[in-house]
Amino acid sequence: MNRPTRRSFVKCAAVIGLTGSAMNQGRAAPEKKKSDVRIQDVSIGFEEFVFRTPLKFAGVVVDRQTMLTVHCTARTAAGTESRGFGSLPLNYTFTFPSKLLSPATRQSAMKELAKEIATVTNSGHELGHPIDINWELAPRYLQAATEVSQRLQLAEPIPKLCTLVIAGAFDAAIHDAFGKAHSVSSFHTYGPEFMNHDLSHYLGAEYQGEYPSDYVQAQPQPRMPICHLISAVDPITAAENTQPIKDDLPETLTEWINYNGLTYLKIKLNGDDLKWDVERLLHIDRVTAETQRKRGVSRWTYLPDFNEKCPNVDYFLAFLKQIQEQAPEAFRRIEYVEQPTHRDLKSRPENDMHEAAKMCSVVIDESVIDVESVMLAREQGWTGVVVKSPKGLTHMLMIAAVAGKHKMRIAGGDMSCPGAALIQTASFQARLPGVTSIEANARQFLPAANKLWETRFPGMFRITDGMLKTDELSGPGLGA
Repeated sequence: MNRPTRRSFVKCAAVIGLTGSAMNQGRAAPEKKKSDVRIQDVSIGFEEFVFRTPLKFAGVVVDRQTMLTVHCTARTAAGTESRGFGSLPLNYTFTFPSKLLSPATRQSAMKELAKEIATVTNSGHELGHPIDINWELAPRYLQAATEVSQRLQLAEPIPKLCTLVIAGAFDAAIHDAFGKAHSVSSFHTYGPEFMNHDLSHYLGAEYQGEYPSDYVQAQPQPRMPICHLISAVDPITAAENTQPIKDDLPETLTEWINYNGLTYLKIKLNGDDLKWDVERLLHIDRVTAETQRKRGVSRWTYLPDFNEKCPNVDYFLAFLKQIQEQAPEAFRRIEYVEQPTHRDLKSRPENDMHEAAKMCSVVIDESVIDVESVMLAREQGWTGVVVKSPKGLTHMLMIAAVAGKHKMRIAGGDMSCPGAALIQTASFQARLPGVTSIEANARQFLPAANKLWETRFPGMFRITDGMLKTDELSGPGLGA
């Protein structure tokens, strides 16, 4: 049987957030379900946080964060009313990189777009499942981004990834309200009992008779390793900690490993200085190996992340080869590498990953904006995708199905999601087959934002054995 190419796949499938269900014209519309909901109201709020310690990634040092929280009231066809919410960070460094616009301008634009998306979401629509509601709203959200960009006269328009992340808080609130309306986890509602359409309605005939529930488990894994982020400016040893915080939390990598019992380490690299990148990983490996030896631990894992800053694939290959030659044991501990080269795969076909993928698994993150980007990455030799709900739960459910169908690695990720935002994002990742760890770096950079949630989910916020107790994530809605 011939494999579908990206071109044939896109031809027969809806591109997420752009085309809706045009491919199903001519089919009889299914009867609406009594479980369907209509949005009654959405409201938004912003909260500002200062990082406990700076975080450097993608060549930028970040020291503060704006959280967007969306509250949604929904009513079922039977008249049951429920309230849900979604909470996500407005991370302009990740979603809206720019050399022309200041951080303040980008943050202001994201807030304006959030307000516009609230207006769009409140403008009325038919009863439906949350996936159908988002499917109908997604192109209007993209149009809102275009209009906000023009109104603010931005030198660069708001990117699609940025729109997806802002809209993700609204999508989460609707999914959360839907699950709570039926007193079940939202992850129990992605099969034929609650959905009006199977996946072929959104993704093409290849998915006839399949549902998100075929790719996302209804129950979370009971326990999963926590993934600790090592930013490009984090002190590794006490000698490097030249500006101690002295707040009773760990400050060096050695202290964090002992404090949380860590075995999964995500390593942020700069991508603009090969010698520095190689030595950074080797230094981390030496310190980690000595610390783990003293703990009696022999197994741990590295997840290097370049945030697309390698200038080309040759730089990335040179990095891999030097690590393999100088520290073969450290190289064997690399589970996968995230987004070494530029996010725009279409305009940078020279960054083909087939050669690199022979050495280790390579996954896209910033590149994941629609189904076409996933299929293009697969053609170009990338082996997996980062699937995280801050890009929109509906969107990520579809991406998870596509990646699962085509046997691609599925990896998790974080955007410094604190408190309720972590609960909601971890609820999704703990149900994705293939995800091996959950990043939860707000405990490092935004611990104050976790405080109100620690007693409700102690197994998610008080870690001593390197494991998150993800069986706590089984409550109604998205778990928070």
